[in-house]
Amino acid sequence: MSLLSGARPTSTADGAWRGGFGRALRAEWTKLRTAGETGRLLLLAVALTVAVGCGTAKAVKCPDAGCGQDAVKLALSGVTVGQAVIAVLAVLAVSGEYGTGMIRTTLMAVPNRIIVLTAKAAVLTAVVLASGTVAVLVSLLAGRHVLPGNGFTGAHGYAPLSLADGPTLRAAVGSVLYLVLIALIGLGVATAVREAATAIGIVLGLLYLFPVVIQVVHDPEWQRHLQQVSPMSAGLAVQTTLVLHEPPIGPWAGLGVLAAWAAGALLVAGLLLRGRDA
Repeated sequence: MSLLSGARPTSTADGAWRGGFGRALRAEWTKLRTAGETGRLLLLAVALTVAVGCGTAKAVKCPDAGCGQDAVKLALSGVTVGQAVIAVLAVLAVSGEYGTGMIRTTLMAVPNRIIVLTAKAAVLTAVVLASGTVAVLVSLLAGRHVLPGNGFTGAHGYAPLSLADGPTLRAAVGSVLYLVLIALIGLGVATAVREAATAIGIVLGLLYLFPVVIQVVHDPEWQRHLQQVSPMSAGLAVQTTLVLHEPPIGPWAGLGVLAAWAAGALLVAGLLLRGRDA
């Protein structure tokens, strides 16, 4: 009897958590879907990713065999620009609530703050996963048509871009996951600092200032270490399909570094969200 009675609270708690998460998930989806800037930012992210990738593919030539260019990485180069829009979208998904005071209503409806943060992360992940997949697939399709005209042909050692090729598939899947992780970093930072401009500055600084610092550092060993921990440099290693020299970090290991950044941002966000007033 005691065993049965002891099991009920756990079951009840689990049911309450699932019910609360379901309500929070629906609420967060409604808020993100009805926010005026969400659709525009997602379209902008896709458009920039494809346009920059296509422009890079048009600009780079491969006049002879062994030209040393990674065709897949060229086609997906637009991710380095599209990620900025994804980061802004993630920040605004949180900071907008703090700016309007809507966060108080959200936390009154779902008092468990970890559930709220988890629901926000789940909805944002789904949205970025969908838009990122479109952006990456269209970028590869554009590259498949553009690159052969610039010398990326079988005669020069380049097969047409295809997801049937293992490294190309890994680069494509990894690029989509990369965008999702950038969004989660933005979500975590925005939840921690609350203010949109500050959060955007922090996230974009993490992404774009690290490579600048790497170029300023002259010690090769330090450069290598910085590339191994830089969110963008490490994360985008997953796009590499042509290895001409030993890379600072492997493709999946680099994405793992970015995942650690995202997990750290969400952990700090969760702790601060639980420990302070709305």
